[in-house]
Amino acid sequence: MSLFTEIGGEGAVDAAVDVFYRKVLKDERISRFFEGVDMEKQAAKQKAFLTMAFGGPHNYTGADMRKGHAHLVAQGLNDMHFDAVVENLAATLTELGVAPDLIAQVAVVAESTRNDVLCK
Repeated sequence: MSLFTEIGGEGAVDAAVDVFYRKVLKDERISRFFEGVDMEKQAAKQKAFLTMAFGGPHNYTGADMRKGHAHLVAQGLNDMHFDAVVENLAATLTELGVAPDLIAQVAVVAESTRNDVLCK
């Protein structure tokens, strides 16, 4: 069974992304990277990406991680910011009642994108 299915499918991913971005936009460590961003479009891209990354239907059409984040790296995006994003994602999943072993699997998926997101 895919991680996508285990965490509850599309409804769970949609709920998680909505809660996640509320947390991110309140987080002073990383909120500045979202200034001026169309958050509806951002949330839709994130939902599609996470669905794909967790083994669900592949409908992600966004830029690859390096291209999509290069402008943020130029603005100072670094490991500390990446860690804050992962922390907010884990807190979101905990809040939504996702089992700790599944949160650990999500963290592994997130960690696998670090070098690309940070253009390393």
